[in-house]
Parts: sequence; C-alpha cells; structure tokens
Amino acid sequence: MLRLAFLFIIFLWLSFRWWRDRSSVIINWPVVGMLPGLFLNSSRIHEFLTYVLQQCGGTFAFKGPWFGSLDFLVTSNPANVHHILRKKVFNYHKGFEFKEIFAEIFGDGIFCADGDRWKTQRRTIHSFIKDSKFEEAVERIIQRKVSQGIFVILEHFSEQREEVDMQDVLKRFVFDFVCLLMLGFDPNSLSIDFPQVPYKQAYYDMEEVLLQRHVKPQWFWKLQKWLQIGEERKMKISSEIFDRLLYQCISRKKELLNRSKTPMHRDDFDFLTFMLVEDNNQEEREMSAFKKSEKYARDMAFNLLSAGSETVSSGLTWFLWLVATHPLIEKSILEEMKTNLNGEGDGDGKGRHFSFEELSKLNYLHAAMCESLRLYPPVPFEHTVSVGSDTLPSGHQIGKNTRVIYSPYSMGRMEEIWGADCLEFKPERWISNKGELGDVSPYRFTAFNAGPRACIGKELAMVEMKAVGAAVIWNYSLQVVENHPILPSNSIVLHMKHGLKVRVLKRYHL
Repeated sequence: MLRLAFLFIIFLWLSFRWWRDRSSVIINWPVVGMLPGLFLNSSRIHEFLTYVLQQCGGTFAFKGPWFGSLDFLVTSNPANVHHILRKKVFNYHKGFEFKEIFAEIFGDGIFCADGDRWKTQRRTIHSFIKDSKFEEAVERIIQRKVSQGIFVILEHFSEQREEVDMQDVLKRFVFDFVCLLMLGFDPNSLSIDFPQVPYKQAYYDMEEVLLQRHVKPQWFWKLQKWLQIGEERKMKISSEIFDRLLYQCISRKKELLNRSKTPMHRDDFDFLTFMLVEDNNQEEREMSAFKKSEKYARDMAFNLLSAGSETVSSGLTWFLWLVATHPLIEKSILEEMKTNLNGEGDGDGKGRHFSFEELSKLNYLHAAMCESLRLYPPVPFEHTVSVGSDTLPSGHQIGKNTRVIYSPYSMGRMEEIWGADCLEFKPERWISNKGELGDVSPYRFTAFNAGPRACIGKELAMVEMKAVGAAVIWNYSLQVVENHPILPSNSIVLHMKHGLKVRVLKRYHL
C-alpha cells in the first residue's frame, strides 16, 4: 500500500507540473520534457524558435528529457549576446560536445581551437588578409570567375530561355573561388555542363552529416561511426576524398616551393603558399616547424575553406532573391551604379564587372546586402557552453556546462531590435539622413558574430558578395520562376531548401 501511495503522489506531482506548464509555448511533459514540441516543429525550426522567443521576451529555457543532457537556453536579446560574446567571454567556450561533433573534420583548426592555439591561428589569418598581395589576388580571382564562369552560364540560359538554379551557380562559384584563394587549385566546377566534382560533393556530404550529428543522440551517431554504417560511413568516405585533395595540394605546393629559388610571384599568391613560405614573427618562431607541418596546413586550409564557401553562397542567394522580388530596390541599386559609373555601358558587350574601388562607392548596394544578411544570416544559430555558473542581463540563471544558443535569424525578426517593420526588406534602415552608412552594433546585427571571435573575414565576404551581386544585377535581370517554393533549409548554413530557380534576361545599358 505504501508503494502504491508513493507512486500516486509521484503521479499527482507530475500531473501538477504538466498542468502548470500546459500554457507554455512548448509544453514541458513528464519524462520527455519539451522534446515532442521541438520534433513536431523540426521542419520549420527557424520560424518556430523565432515565434517562441517572440512570445517569451527574447530568452527561453528549453527542458530536455530527464534521461539526457539536452537542456539549453536560447536567446535573441542583444544585452545577453553582448554579455556572452564580450563582457563574460572568458566564461563561454565551444564546449566538449561541439568538439566531439566537429573535431574529426575540422581538426585543430580555428573553429575548434581555444586559448593560445586559437590566438596563433587568428594572427596567421590576419597576416594573410593584410598582406599586400591579398586584395589583388581576391579581385583577380573574382573577376576571372565572374567573366569566365557566371557570365558564360547566365548568357547561355538567357539565350536558351531556360530555367537555372542560381543557388547552384553561386555555390560552384564560391567553391572554385575559395579553392583558388586557399589552395591555389581550380576545381573548375563552374561551367555550363555543371560537372559532378567528387570533392565538391564530398564536402556537401560532410556538412549534411555534421547537421545529423546535431539532432541525433550522441550515443547513436557514435555507434554508427563504430559500426561504419549509415551517415557515419558516408562521413568516412567523404572525408577521405576531401583529405586526398587537401594533402595533394599541400604536397604539390611544397614540391614547387622547394624547386623554386625565386621569390613568390604575385599571381601565385594563395593561403597555402603564404603559410609555407612566409616567416613567422618573433613571437611565433617556436611554433614554426609545427605550423609548416602538413597536418597543421590541412586543418587551417579546411577551416578557411568552410568559412569562406557555404556562408558566402548562402548570403548571395538570399540577396539576389530579395532584389529580384523587390523591383523598386533593384531600380535604386541600378541607379546608384549608373551614377558611380558615370553613365558607362557594357563596353565590349561581354559583361561588366566592378573594381573594388568602384564597389566602395556603392553605399546603397552595401546597405541592401546588410539588410539581406539581417533577415537571412548564413549561420542561423551560434552555440556556446558556459564554463561556470552565470546570470544573464535578462535575469536568467546559467548553470555550469550549460549550452547557450543565440539566434541571428530570430534577432533579425524582433520588433524590439529593429522596429515594427522588422520583417520588411528595407536597405534604407542602414543609411543615415546624410546618405552615409550608419553604424549598427554587432550585438544587434550578429551575422558576422561579435566580440573577440568576430569573423576576421568579414570584409572579404562583403566585398566578394558585392562584387558578384553588382555584376549579376548590372548585366542580367533575374525572374524567379512562378510558384517556385522559397524556404530555408534545416542545415548548419541557411541555404534555400529547393534552390533558387530563375529565368535570366539580358540587361542592356545605353
């Protein structure tokens, strides 16, 4: 009888908890917690979490099952984001679970690194970006790939009056670009016949498996990995394919450098060459041998390839869609280009691209790009783990080893941050009354992260997106195929789930 009475009391307590939480945005069920609500909305996870945050004042504590460590806190509150990324940055790091998921592929690169190793790699990347040959190399590669790749493809589909998936075109462009800039190797994936490039597909397969690791229980994907079945077998095969490419590029580069007695030519400038040739500063000389090891070069190159490929293609795809569906904004962008081009036309008729100097004058284009990134940030969620207990500015208590997620996607849709018109595509919000670009706190606009871990390649990403976006808009009019579904994919990077199918019309300027 005592046992039955005890079980009845437990039942009443569980029922009371459920009754108390039944009016919550997500019901906290006995045993399974809020997991059912999350699963039911997994197909629209970005919109669902945005709704939850809107209903809960910008911060929400998710309760997972009793039998798993799936509790986390998600926030869109700029004060909380500033607290995590700047004020108490020392109390938040990537966490063991993050490294468990990513370290196999990213190795000891900057994404998984903390402490001194992270600082050393960031200095190396900073030196590469600040090198006098860097901007010249970036501009040369972009102009080559735009004129010999994007223009050729768009011209073909314009003449044939056929539909083309613009997202696929942009993915191929960016993949070729980052391989040339980082490895000195051109995969030539950007061509009319849309070739199947094994290492390109291997990269996308790895990205897909990494997402699966996020949503599957750790024991499950680790068991798959041990048995070499399912998605984890795909991961092993794909990583081997891509690693072969990386190590071949490193070996070839070392061989060329050993044979060459002359200084590096400006046309041969890429990250691998820079890392293997350039002297380290005095502070880093003790790490010189390690820095020039093939494993270190592989990890650094892969991390930069990842940072510079998927995010840029995502940003460009959403930008071109927004411009194509907002004709008045497209008209304003074209008028700004005409003004700054002094009325120049298409020259030889083969397509006009823009120099970096010209791009620097296009404030409205820059504002439109920022507005697109506000609404569709390439990385919709950022995740960190607390080292010790903490209290956020919102008053929420954070325990030790608690996962904290902030959502750039949701932040772009908060009236408290951007006003009642937050869902509108409105580049004017980035321009002051004097026509100049206004300053916006990186803790409100978090597309490039913020604080000490802010994206070091922000300027490169922006100039790359502006160069491609301007070239496409100036030379072609993109018309989204009628009834083509536009939905964000559930992935680490915010791609379009069904691609961006468009018809291409040649644009002529007198």
